[in-house]
Amino acid sequence: MTSQEAPALDVEAQLRLLGPQVLGILVRREGNFAAAEDAVQEALIEAYRRWPADGLPRDPKAWLVTVAQRKLVDLQRSEVARRRREERELEEPAPGPTEQADDTLLLYFLCCHPSLTPASAVALTLRAVGGLTTRQVAEAYLVPEATMAQRISRAKRTVDGERLRTPGDLRSVLTVLYLVFNEGYSGEVDLAAEAIRLTRQLATLSDEPEVAGLLALMLLHHARREARFTADGRLVPLAEQDRSRWDTALIAEGVQVLQAALARDRLGEYQAQAAIAALHADAPTAEDTDWTQVVEWYDELAALTDSPVVALNRAVAVGEADGPLAGLRALAAVPVSVPRHDAVAAYLHERAGDLEQARSLYAAAARAATNAAERDHLTRQAARLGHAATS
Repeated sequence: MTSQEAPALDVEAQLRLLGPQVLGILVRREGNFAAAEDAVQEALIEAYRRWPADGLPRDPKAWLVTVAQRKLVDLQRSEVARRRREERELEEPAPGPTEQADDTLLLYFLCCHPSLTPASAVALTLRAVGGLTTRQVAEAYLVPEATMAQRISRAKRTVDGERLRTPGDLRSVLTVLYLVFNEGYSGEVDLAAEAIRLTRQLATLSDEPEVAGLLALMLLHHARREARFTADGRLVPLAEQDRSRWDTALIAEGVQVLQAALARDRLGEYQAQAAIAALHADAPTAEDTDWTQVVEWYDELAALTDSPVVALNRAVAVGEADGPLAGLRALAAVPVSVPRHDAVAAYLHERAGDLEQARSLYAAAARAATNAAERDHLTRQAARLGHAATS
């Protein structure tokens, strides 16, 4: 890197951090998401052009707000809309103390508005809060850029006019961030890393322990990323992963964040999930996992969510703690329509010694799998038992 390149990188980092904050201020003032975003983009372009040569302003955020407000006024003048009020607002001082902390959080709530579909909320969050381009979001979701542009435009129209005056639904925001995290790593944008970045940002804006719980859960899951697949792309189950490849720094951070959240004594589902992940991370081998504690945390999680998916995962834990027959009894209470039911049943039947039933269930689970890696893994499991039966 040359000495001339370094300032540009510093500017880029500043703009990525400040862009959502400035957008939040303008949207709160105006209620017009699309127009505010256009104005902020113009201000960011001007900053990127001027700051490397002129240096960072004394207050970069105030500079961006002032320029973006001017751009917005210009846009509104061209539409002969609210001219006099906007001209007066242009003379307002830079954002004061009341505009320094809350606007990005409010922007999260707006992007996760209940009138949006989950897919639209995810796309708008990545675009407006994450600062990704439409092309980057489209590539991450493996759809044409034009398709993603239409989705984001519809989402903007939906939230236009929504005033950010009251607190939004934090649970919806966390759900959207978890959806982003679980999308994986396709395209040039690592969505899991992006979700962690956004959740870290949200954790600085909110003191709700569930935000920290979600961050801890992401960190603990992400720590196992390098061990989840072989070099040729094969899925490696948790029990078979090379734990020396787990990221111990992420694990330590996740546990620390979780402990601080649990100390608040306001347990939520993300904290409970993170506690389960921490127990797996704490075990040097799969055999050393404290399955009794895992079951206890699943009991806590079931009381919080009453989710059939939680009941399914609990059946696996019961099978490890108390034996496969106990696991099958727990599984009997879970609807067979729950995704991965056949895969769990196959695993428990195999451990119980019923290999033919397990083979049949693995094959059925493979046919129902929604991604290639899981389908291939389950197919290999069925083939392995079929080979064992004929040898």
